[in-house]
Amino acid sequence: MEDIVIIGGGVIGTLIAYACSRYNCNVTLIEKENDVANSTSMANSAIIHAGYDPRDNTLKAAMNLRGAQLYPTLCRELKVDYKQVGSLVVAMNDEQCAALAELKARADQRGVVVSLIDGDEARALESHLSKRVVQALLCESTAIVTPWKIAIAAMETAMGNGTRLLLNEEVKAITKLADGYEVESATQKIKTRMVINCAGLYADRISAMVNGQAHFKINPKKGEYFVLSKRCHELVKHVLYPVPTAKGKGVLAVPTVHGNVLLGPNAAVHDDCDDVATTSMGLAEVLEKISEMLDEVPASEIIHSFSGNRPTTAEDDFIIEESCPHFIDVAGIDSPGLASAPAIAEKVMKEFVLPAFDLQPRSILKHRQKNVVLSECSEEEKKQYIAHNPRYGEIICRCEQVSAQEIIDCIKRSCGARSVVGVKKRVRPGMGDCQGGFCEPLVVRLLSETLKIPMEEVDYNQKGSHILYKMTKGER
Repeated sequence: MEDIVIIGGGVIGTLIAYACSRYNCNVTLIEKENDVANSTSMANSAIIHAGYDPRDNTLKAAMNLRGAQLYPTLCRELKVDYKQVGSLVVAMNDEQCAALAELKARADQRGVVVSLIDGDEARALESHLSKRVVQALLCESTAIVTPWKIAIAAMETAMGNGTRLLLNEEVKAITKLADGYEVESATQKIKTRMVINCAGLYADRISAMVNGQAHFKINPKKGEYFVLSKRCHELVKHVLYPVPTAKGKGVLAVPTVHGNVLLGPNAAVHDDCDDVATTSMGLAEVLEKISEMLDEVPASEIIHSFSGNRPTTAEDDFIIEESCPHFIDVAGIDSPGLASAPAIAEKVMKEFVLPAFDLQPRSILKHRQKNVVLSECSEEEKKQYIAHNPRYGEIICRCEQVSAQEIIDCIKRSCGARSVVGVKKRVRPGMGDCQGGFCEPLVVRLLSETLKIPMEEVDYNQKGSHILYKMTKGER
């Protein structure tokens, strides 16, 4: 019998698995997709908000503040990027200036350092800001990360310390037992003393399997984005927010860890958790709204668009509670969910896991080794890697300068890539201007060779999403 089964492999579930792996407990994480961080954690704004925005006396406020404090250490432990870039919330009229004053008062109350600056001072920091901007709230502690890399690194570390990962295993039923639960997935049944429900967009359905009917309902909210090429890395240096409204933080301009710029998201509540299609109306809204903040939006530099769903609830707050004995719902984790994730994991451990079990910290905790990123190496370092292994000299992705060996390594690691998108998330082939036009066939071949499967069985993303049908010209 397992001690804990975690359902859902987004950034919340994987960080809880990472926290559990520090102790001598048996943990299995079940994920219905072909990879961790394949849903909401793969399609969001990637911001570690400072914590002044959420309403007072909410879990969102408490978790965001604590999460922002935990992130620098967490990212060092996981060996993933964390960049403190700062943020500006911009106002264009008296009403919005009054809203900035309220945000500043809230920040002061919570100990978040911010300052009000005028429009000219804001444009001195961000030269492309609209002339309509009359005031801005500057927060220098806002940071950016790569969400899926946090989840992958957390899961990899957890697996190195004994956690089991089951992919492509959708939970079908959960049965109460005298001493815990039986979780039935697509291919097996797992007995466990505790279940932690981190199923994101499907958390209400998982909760209903135990409680008969979930006491909350997940309402997916779609957000659509544009990605600009790295040539636009000077467009914005800070995260740029409009004044927030009841609908959310609004359409943002966000520098990314790797030098691209994100524009988005809009916000559209709908009823299909699986609908992540972009729409012409939604993307037009993103361009219209971002043009209110920026003097010029270089639409010719758009290299990609995407959308993702956030799991909202009518309560507009996080749900972190024991809805049945040893059944923990961690649900409704929309914005600022990413910023709050390490604090949510900490809360789950302190309030539910540690009181339930007699756990001892592991005497030896294994940490992951950071993968080689050739594009970040000096010329001398590159020569050394290539001399040791010539496949480091075989460039597969010209846009991002990714070598064959980097791709092979990301497939072979624990929690390794099993699809083209999985490789893309880990080492970035296909993230550049050509969006995989040159490198994708080569990535398919490397997946085939490394996993020892036919090229026709290589998945693009979800299990069964094969790219190739059959050979047309005889032997390979």
